[in-house]
Amino acid sequence: MDRTNPATGESLEPIPDDSEEEVDAALDTATETFATWKDVPVTKRQQLLANAGDVLRENKQEYGELMTREMGKPLSAAVSEVEKCAWVCDYYAENAAEHLQTERRPGPAHVEASVSYEPLGPILAVMPWNFPFWQVFRFAAPHLTAGNVGLLKHASNVPGCAQAIQEVFEEAGYPEGVFQSLVVHSDEAESVIEDDRVQAVTLTGSARAGRSVAKTAGENLKKSVLELGGSDPFVVLDDADLDAAAETGAQARTLNAGQSCIAAKRFVVHTDVYDEFLDKFVSAMDDVTVGDPTDEETDIGPQAREDLMEDVHEQVQQTVEEGATLELGGEPLDRDGFYYPPTVLTDVPRDSVAATEEVFGPAAAVFEVEDEREAVEVANDHHLGLGASIWTRDLDRGEEVAHRIDAGMTFVNELVKSDPRVPFGGVKDSGYGRELAVHGIEEFVNKKTVWVQDADGNEEDVDVTIE
Repeated sequence: MDRTNPATGESLEPIPDDSEEEVDAALDTATETFATWKDVPVTKRQQLLANAGDVLRENKQEYGELMTREMGKPLSAAVSEVEKCAWVCDYYAENAAEHLQTERRPGPAHVEASVSYEPLGPILAVMPWNFPFWQVFRFAAPHLTAGNVGLLKHASNVPGCAQAIQEVFEEAGYPEGVFQSLVVHSDEAESVIEDDRVQAVTLTGSARAGRSVAKTAGENLKKSVLELGGSDPFVVLDDADLDAAAETGAQARTLNAGQSCIAAKRFVVHTDVYDEFLDKFVSAMDDVTVGDPTDEETDIGPQAREDLMEDVHEQVQQTVEEGATLELGGEPLDRDGFYYPPTVLTDVPRDSVAATEEVFGPAAAVFEVEDEREAVEVANDHHLGLGASIWTRDLDRGEEVAHRIDAGMTFVNELVKSDPRVPFGGVKDSGYGRELAVHGIEEFVNKKTVWVQDADGNEEDVDVTIE
């Protein structure tokens, strides 16, 4: 795997790919390990996960620096990401047993009916580069603790992060083979999904990648969970706190250099407050400091790859050609590395690139709407449906609007975020299935009905033999 430091454009030491033989051996190891790991008491698995959280905290600076080198995340944000990974370990270390507890179901007097939650086996996780530790740990923490074993196919520009994550679990005391990183390219993932030793797959990535993974998994009748892209609306109603909305909106658009599926991308603003909000928002975006990701004063670093920077710029240019007005930014920075500035577009046509595609960089499209009804219409006018943020001083109104937005997650007076305590995922082309909370840990388990009946029992009132 070739690597490039996006802050400087300089090459990093490459990491050797795994051979076909090494991948095959890893799959064998996963299968053999699962045979014993699934029977390890959940309390023991929880303790090992707590250990992993400790390892993360002890090495957060080292892991943060690795992320910064490989994909350009500001160091302070990278360290915070490691701390969040420790948090998800803490959450499932405390709650997994309760989430997986056998559930008693009603039945006749002579029957004990229950549902047990039993692991499936080796699970493949195909993960992206933008949150190279967090995306992996929100998969691994619940599903290893449920008794599955994990195989990671990470993005090709963060192989060092992939290796470091495997080392976290090893240092925490997990048996060999419970979590393995496969250093392979994307075109090799299909054969791993098809392999009989892999029982299910989860992907975080683009809608295009999701369709490919879902097709392969479906053809092989394997469970899949897809967390795909987003073009999240940020709805500012006429009674919003405009200072808070503008400040949080700038943060929501530029977090991780705008390279986040749950970043606010389309700003839908009521006409009565449009001009005032726009002034505040442009000012807040202009105040964002772009620079060296190792500098504590930096808010956003470079785009993770040169081609990604070029993609964002092309989308901005095309949207302007289609009739939008450029209020701020709009040109790559003239410096080493792959830097794109905070950018604001107004008068954005509803059928333009910035309105219809996901813009994976710090460029915001702002739309003016006449009323709440039109705000909801514009918010829902997209093939993606991951998250949404609604801003209003009337909390009842905010909650009512939140239920009218086509999204997997809606936040009132807050940016969209992931939290171990609540489920994460989308609708429409943003994918299916959920991560985190109890809903996430249940995705890769066999919800097995167990019916235990007294041999002398007899149920006369209903014929239950018909399928």
